[in-house]
Amino acid sequence: MTAEPLDAVELVAGQGIRGDRRWGFAQPDSGFDPADPKPLPKDRFVVLLREAGLARLQTRLEGDTLTIRDGDAEGHFELEDPEARGAAADFLRTRLGLAETPTLVRSDPHRFTDVSVVSPELMNAVSILSQDSVAALGSAVGADIDPRRFRMNVEIEGWPAWAELDAVGREITLGTARLRILLRTRRCAATEVNPETAERDLPVPRLLHKAVGHVDMGVYAEVLEGGTIRVGESAELL
Repeated sequence: MTAEPLDAVELVAGQGIRGDRRWGFAQPDSGFDPADPKPLPKDRFVVLLREAGLARLQTRLEGDTLTIRDGDAEGHFELEDPEARGAAADFLRTRLGLAETPTLVRSDPHRFTDVSVVSPELMNAVSILSQDSVAALGSAVGADIDPRRFRMNVEIEGWPAWAELDAVGREITLGTARLRILLRTRRCAATEVNPETAERDLPVPRLLHKAVGHVDMGVYAEVLEGGTIRVGESAELL
């Protein structure tokens, strides 16, 4: 889904960004049971890793109203209504040319995060991207790399490139919130998709490995103490 910029957000201890990855389009054979939710590999869902066309769709979630736009086609779906959820899934199938219709699912407090299969803490982690690391990669490989390729919750700037990767286990303050960095973020083929054109035009994981010897970009962090984070506030490594 399309990232939605926020000027400020309230973080709660043990939780991720409110509303983040709350819904997912499950494949027909995903095995996901909303009555008994368990973390599943991301390829059990309709994801950018396999469907580059997702980047072409413009989406917005306001309350429980989902809007999906693809060129001149636009749909508005009230997600509390099972029929509307079915219509949203059919809209997705039609626009992406999927062989089967997925199912739009939710099961609070479950989150459909890439690393939900690792631990409950990582399911509810906040993902952090350093713009300086993205710029360093772009400089090393001679490419203009859009940070949106990495689909992270929070972007920081002003740190030495790659410093966040060496900070696993350390604490960080974002605004008035305090977090602990848990894990480096291993990148997959989803980052190959240009967020503007929906084309696979840059082999980011291969370029990462060539430039720095690994495929990590960004980190996951657990919220230890809640607080408010705002655009322009400091991000301090403790």
